[in-house]
Amino acid sequence: MTIQDLKDQNLILFEAIVGSRSFGLDTPTSDTDIKGVFYLPKEKFFGMEYIPQINNETNDIVYNEIGRYIELLSKNNPNILELLASPDDCVLYSHPIMEKLHITDFLSKLCKDTFAGYAATQIKKATGLKKKIVNPIAKERKSLIDFCYVLSGPGTISLNDWLAENKLEQQQCGLVNIPHSKDMFALYIDKQKTLGYKGIIKSTESNQVLLSSIPKDEQQTAYLYCNKDAYSSYCKEYKEYWEWVDKRNNDRYNTNSQHGKNYDSKNMMHTIRLLQSAKQILTEGKLNVRVNNRDELLKIKSGLIEYNNIMETANQLLADIEQAYTNSSLPEKPDLVKIEKLLVAIRTELYQ
Repeated sequence: MTIQDLKDQNLILFEAIVGSRSFGLDTPTSDTDIKGVFYLPKEKFFGMEYIPQINNETNDIVYNEIGRYIELLSKNNPNILELLASPDDCVLYSHPIMEKLHITDFLSKLCKDTFAGYAATQIKKATGLKKKIVNPIAKERKSLIDFCYVLSGPGTISLNDWLAENKLEQQQCGLVNIPHSKDMFALYIDKQKTLGYKGIIKSTESNQVLLSSIPKDEQQTAYLYCNKDAYSSYCKEYKEYWEWVDKRNNDRYNTNSQHGKNYDSKNMMHTIRLLQSAKQILTEGKLNVRVNNRDELLKIKSGLIEYNNIMETANQLLADIEQAYTNSSLPEKPDLVKIEKLLVAIRTELYQ
């Protein structure tokens, strides 16, 4: 089924504009995201084609089947609770049956984990972007040789520098394992390239050094250490960084770069908003989707607030949430028996 099928068959129960426009944080460049609720035709619901969600290709229009919607409400999913609490001016359509759903039947102490936990995810995202902006990785990929070192006195010298100083090529080298010494090798040199040494690595993509057969009378020239763990970490970071470059939203990235604070300012704005929502739910037992501190939050989005100051605010909110959780009169979790009866009543009416 498609979104058009839902419309053609009058299966939509609720739809609303969500995201920045619902929060009151929209700007001229903001997208319009829509979420909603639908029910399946009787034959599909009672048959073998249950469909929990229908969305468009870009995922900016998403509808949940009524059972899935109520399930997510009972788990205190932030996005779904915010949809139920949509401001009136954002509601595009609401079937009369949706009046049976009251947010007070769903709000519980679970919100501490769902809202604050989601906020922690946003902090992780923002921190990850901060690291990527501050520490860009060169496009030219390093090889395993860049993580090899030659023992020199009490210290080491990079293999590349050692080869340059001795006017040697890596193909003139032969390595032999040293027993009981992880990633340590005896290094031999074949200046004339007549002994058949294999070199240090086969290619720039190699993740292992090569071992050579060494004639008995040959004398080792040095000891080599290969930091394979560091190379493995570098390869992972390189892959993640350049995948991020390929997929990143360039407009958003440029904003983050231009404001010079080196963090994902949009994610940090939503972090503070989510924490403020969690605090309100636990202290007041209600959820206001439309924020009353638009200017403050948009300053964060614009990068006008230092990262450390935002983290101080976040940590204070987390402390407030812990205290509010202890004192809250909300139930530990929603009444699932009551909610199930509500869902049965809704479906009974829909399929009457």
